[in-house]
Amino acid sequence: MSSIHIYCMPGMAASPKIFEFLNFPKPFKIHLLSWIPPYKNEPIKKYAKRMCKCILHEKPVLLGVSFGGVLVQEMAKYISVRNIIIISSIKNKMELPLPMKMAQKTNLHKLLPIQWIKNIDNLVLFAFGKGIKRRLELYQRYLSERDPDYLYWAINSLVHWDQIQIPANILHIHGASDTVFPIKNLSKPIIKIKGGHAAIITQASWFNTELPKLLAKK
Repeated sequence: MSSIHIYCMPGMAASPKIFEFLNFPKPFKIHLLSWIPPYKNEPIKKYAKRMCKCILHEKPVLLGVSFGGVLVQEMAKYISVRNIIIISSIKNKMELPLPMKMAQKTNLHKLLPIQWIKNIDNLVLFAFGKGIKRRLELYQRYLSERDPDYLYWAINSLVHWDQIQIPANILHIHGASDTVFPIKNLSKPIIKIKGGHAAIITQASWFNTELPKLLAKK
């Protein structure tokens, strides 16, 4: 059986280390993607097209966590993919939580002081959700992208994401206690699992067991 290549995109501010506990059997092969510096005021569509240059295999599986899930959906508009997998993410702009929908209209997120976004406590809360501070030291190692220009670009791109249609070949996996993207705001199709916004780390054993089975059905 030929290899099935899975390209993994981490969430906002996160490094590929969030995937360090994934271990899939053959024929699956994992490839880790990292954030590249965005150009000033770069639309996410153009950023996604640049990211596609990192894909070296035909018809891969694109897997994205949180904001990375948004990005892989945009990337799939430029290349042919086997599947799109999003984890702790959203499928269209209607699934954004109310504060982000309000920010679309007010642009209040652009008024955040640079000290706020550079503060590790705030960044962990934004990247991994509530209930995570007691494990702050553990999660600090997963947050490598702290450049303010990148963070402002990422937040603005997420808030103003304009996708309406849900991709046909998408697999959405979501933690039941996610506080960044509450599951109550999400539309079907969705696979609900235990855990919060950091499910890719805390529920790695589930992904190692179940995700290959789900992909085999596709």
